[in-house]
Amino acid sequence: MANLLIIGAGGVGRVSAFKAAKNKDTFKNIVLASRTKSKCDAIAKDIKEKLGVEIKTYSLDANKKENVVNLIKKENIDIVCNVALPYQNLPIMHACIETSTAYLDTALAETEDNPDTYYDLQWALDEDFKKAHTMALLGCGFDPGVTSVMVKYAADYLLDELEEVEIYDCNFGEHGRAFATNFDPEINLRELNLPGKYWENGEWKTTKPFEVQVKHSYPECGEATSILIWHEELESIVKHFPNLKSAKFYMCFSDQYLYHFNALKNVGMFSIEPIEICEGCKISPLQFLAKVLPDPQDLVKNYKGKTNIGVIAKGKKDGKTKTYYIYNICDHEKAIEETRAHCVSYTTGVPAIIGCKLMANKTWWAEGVRNVEEFDAKPFFEEMEKQGLPIKVIEVENR
Repeated sequence: MANLLIIGAGGVGRVSAFKAAKNKDTFKNIVLASRTKSKCDAIAKDIKEKLGVEIKTYSLDANKKENVVNLIKKENIDIVCNVALPYQNLPIMHACIETSTAYLDTALAETEDNPDTYYDLQWALDEDFKKAHTMALLGCGFDPGVTSVMVKYAADYLLDELEEVEIYDCNFGEHGRAFATNFDPEINLRELNLPGKYWENGEWKTTKPFEVQVKHSYPECGEATSILIWHEELESIVKHFPNLKSAKFYMCFSDQYLYHFNALKNVGMFSIEPIEICEGCKISPLQFLAKVLPDPQDLVKNYKGKTNIGVIAKGKKDGKTKTYYIYNICDHEKAIEETRAHCVSYTTGVPAIIGCKLMANKTWWAEGVRNVEEFDAKPFFEEMEKQGLPIKVIEVENR
């Protein structure tokens, strides 16, 4: 059994804490920490009332490595589940190196002043984790995370040669707000405002933001306009499957969302450059926008509908071209009933705890810095079935 520290008390932290509490046979001591202790306390109270499990809570500024080191030592932590903002990945990783503690996150490391970030900063710590005789598992949410495991499953169990990968993510849910983001607005809107980027015939190609749009049919949910964007798992998938001819990521958006998004973008609200709004007070337009948009956790009050996230994998099997669709459907109302968090948080928090569980029992274990697609997909999918995110696999017509 392992002592688990979860850093972050947003929607994903809430789901991670609930799921860890439901796996007390693996995690004997669960600690939840974030900058705002009251958020941790509220989650701990809900878990105690609903599951009868006690978890400890702390206030933690995870931007400072020494703070994380001290908490790891105080609670004798074995695994750190980092579901805080990706700005904090690197100091938390360095704390894990110093204490020889296993590490997991759900998004690549970013800096607040540079949206054009990649995995290099984290992969560069590979030798440090090996010297500490421990492991860092990167991008173990849904996308990145489960989508990469889907690619691994296709490569190992469905196809002899994996040639093309297309990832499709669509939220068919409705929350009743004119415009809102499902997770941290700064991260969400910055991600969407970047140029599109995809892998084709041995090189990266770029598009303008929202330039490439397709009508895509999501199994069991329907058709939706889906836009090619850059998403971080493409980088690690291309690295670990070097024979891929093509790798693309699409996300769907409603017409209403695009209307508001474009209006805000056109008036400069996505800028990360600080401006003076009163004497001695500077803030970036994006930071200001993040303050006035609805709190993503507040969306649970009226959320209905489903999410559909999956991978279309194409390649050769016994000399014939085959195409498979591997996907998951998550129901907002069911997720909220279980954890009081919507599907966007649920589909990230559940895989994070699955990753921690597989590390704790050494099913997934290799010293150094790793991505999820470096491990066997079957144990992960088996846990997804148990933990409320079952995977479906269907063969589709070749495209």
